[in-house]
Amino acid sequence: MTAVLRVVLDQIATPQNEILRSASLELTRALVEVSPSGTAVEGIVPSVPTGHTPTVSELIPGLADVTALHLPRKQLVAAWQLGVTAGVGGGLIHSPTMLAPLVKHDRVHDRDQTVVTLWDLGPWEQPDRLPRSRVIWYRGMLKRAARYADAIVVPTHAAAQKVASLASVGDRVRVIPGAAPTRFGIPSDEVGRRRSLGVPEGYVIVSAAESLGDDISLTLKAVRAVSGSLPVVVIDAPEDSDARSRATELEYAENEIFVLPVLDDADRGAVFAAAVAHLAPSSRTAFPWRVLEALRVGVPVVAVDSPSHREILVDGAVLVEADDPDALAAGLAEALGSTRAIDRLAVLASDRGRAYSWGSSAERVWQLHADL
Repeated sequence: MTAVLRVVLDQIATPQNEILRSASLELTRALVEVSPSGTAVEGIVPSVPTGHTPTVSELIPGLADVTALHLPRKQLVAAWQLGVTAGVGGGLIHSPTMLAPLVKHDRVHDRDQTVVTLWDLGPWEQPDRLPRSRVIWYRGMLKRAARYADAIVVPTHAAAQKVASLASVGDRVRVIPGAAPTRFGIPSDEVGRRRSLGVPEGYVIVSAAESLGDDISLTLKAVRAVSGSLPVVVIDAPEDSDARSRATELEYAENEIFVLPVLDDADRGAVFAAAVAHLAPSSRTAFPWRVLEALRVGVPVVAVDSPSHREILVDGAVLVEADDPDALAAGLAEALGSTRAIDRLAVLASDRGRAYSWGSSAERVWQLHADL
């Protein structure tokens, strides 16, 4: 008898968040690739418009089947938040996000399992800096997970401790980290891609998705303290990003601040290729996706000394005191102090980056469901 793992793939069928979409795609591909003998992987997706391309099956070769529900994603999110899950069915269900059919089920007799994943604790740690609807939804889904999930996957032990303090989850929290995209690297046409994006050579990178407004200001102040002309490239910036206005307030010239939206893997790899450092100034409990990408391509990392960064980076980066632009500036100055320092940090970053892979994460997901 084949054991089927059914993965919720809403972010792939109807993308809402590019980082979560990438994580869902990478994990599911890896689950298919490392699936044990006698198992299969299927997808669960919301209703999508006729002719939607590419299909989930095309993006993830090897899926045994895809269950398309009758509700589009927006209605599905609302229904599952209320515990209305008609048409989903049972079995082993794994969600790479918090969106899952969290209802009462019988794991012992029917062998039904539901596992969810929480990557970012911003809705609890920084609720005033996030949309209220997002905060309410995440808090509500964690309450449902505390009641009905067989396990809650988080990327770090720091996150596990935090979740245990927020909800009555007992011993159901499991730590399984993510990774940089499997094929992420520096493209052969990197120079042309940077030229098309309008960015120069040699700058500091910061991600707007992982560093909110005040964190961006912290980065800008630190870079200006180290160098009067070192440019800053802000990636993952939403349309309403105020990064440029914050830079103007700090007297950055137009050619010293570059604000880019979410880029595809190749463009992002090209941007990282010309960076002198990646700064991670946020101390919130969240998986630092772009830090993992910087490690993958050997870009020196300067990060706030938070429990999550300490756990993930170990000795692969320069860690500095949180909420202190002077400390961040000192860390950046240390990282860029000499060619030897830059080369050393690049090697340490590359070494640490090899500790994370989607194949390893997928093997741990399969083991989790086997243990349950």
